Amino acid sequence: MKQPLVIFGTGDIAELASFYFDRDSPYEVAAFTVDGEYVKEPNFQGRPVVAFEEAARTFAPEQHAFFAALSYSKLNEVRKTKYLAGKALGYRVASYVSSRATVLNDHRIGEHAFILEDNTLQPFCSIGDNVTLWSGNHIGHHSRISDHCFLASHIVVSGGVEVGESSFIGVNVTIRDHVKVGARCVLGAGALVLADCEPEGVYSPLATERSRVPSTRLRRL
Repeated sequence: MKQPLVIFGTGDIAELASFYFDRDSPYEVAAFTVDGEYVKEPNFQGRPVVAFEEAARTFAPEQHAFFAALSYSKLNEVRKTKYLAGKALGYRVASYVSSRATVLNDHRIGEHAFILEDNTLQPFCSIGDNVTLWSGNHIGHHSRISDHCFLASHIVVSGGVEVGESSFIGVNVTIRDHVKVGARCVLGAGALVLADCEPEGVYSPLATERSRVPSTRLRRL
């Protein structure tokens, strides 16, 4: 029998989390919860929505697990706060690690993880608590992803890299081997990181500019 799960959130990530937990985990979503002021509808995805202030009375922590399905807002602080709040109520926090991920690091994965399909975790890497790895990333050998980080998709973290707490890494970022990324860094989409990053640094490559030649004048298209 699957363990009932309470998910914090009623947005897109909560909808996705419900999909993954229901279909590919030992959990089954029993309810959703948000702060009372944000309860707009009584149901979401066919399950009840309860105020977080009432969640523990309605869905007992002794019988339910908890997962905060939230994004990287405020450098992951919102997700961190709700994850810890769920623990403080006595819930055991759930993790989702896709059966379609390649996990070769002896499951050195902290609690409250959200690791989607096609991630590769090489031997001897480690993942901290409350880390999200969206689809299709490479986490190299002997690398460390610290607590409360959010990695988007198709990121290459080479061997021996250290990513500091609460950092955000955007799509298609490449980090060379043995680089240290400081805490609360933001690496923008497509960044090529070849040297250490200072804490709270923002590293963003230039966007592709529009050509002055219109598409109708391209000869081979």
